[in-house]
Amino acid sequence: MIWDTIANFPAQQLLAFMAGALVLNLAPGQDVFFASACGIQNGPRAGALAGLGVGMGVIFHVVMATVGLGALVAAHPEALVAIKFVGAGYLLWLAYKSWTAGEIDPSAHAASSPWSIIRRGALSNLLNPKPVLFLLAFLPQFTRPEFGPIWQQILGLGLMFMASGTLVTMGYGIVGGYAGQVIGKRLGIVNRIAAVMFAGLALRLVSK
Repeated sequence: MIWDTIANFPAQQLLAFMAGALVLNLAPGQDVFFASACGIQNGPRAGALAGLGVGMGVIFHVVMATVGLGALVAAHPEALVAIKFVGAGYLLWLAYKSWTAGEIDPSAHAASSPWSIIRRGALSNLLNPKPVLFLLAFLPQFTRPEFGPIWQQILGLGLMFMASGTLVTMGYGIVGGYAGQVIGKRLGIVNRIAAVMFAGLALRLVSK
């Protein structure tokens, strides 16, 4: 049903959309830095799982954009401010946990369950109000009434954008994980680096 509608898109239109989505996903942002910080702190596997969790959070924003709730949230700035500060508080809590974690113990990488890491990634994305506003601005530019129901187009394009972004963010997390392993072999400051990254994300979130 949805993919039948997407199949109505000209190939050039879909290629232009995917090229734009890839460029946007490759640009470092909150999700990329979050996955990278998790990778630095807990290894490549954790970085990949954090990226996967971020992708799961994006699904929620895609659904919001599809049903129009994003427009409703955008119409109430006070709601956006509240979500923004809740998200910043969560990131600061992660920064505190990382800063006080002490020296890196390689055997501790398995301490965090996969679901726990995925949940943290999803929560980080869900508490960021910007994705749904971005999707509302970006996705409609590629829709056309003649292609089929608009909601199906937005949902299909949103899922494609989410899939691309998830793979890119997981890649960043894996790279961060290997970088953290190299650092961790000689220094005990990997948790501190992750803490600074989380705190920086929190400040970035409330400053815009």
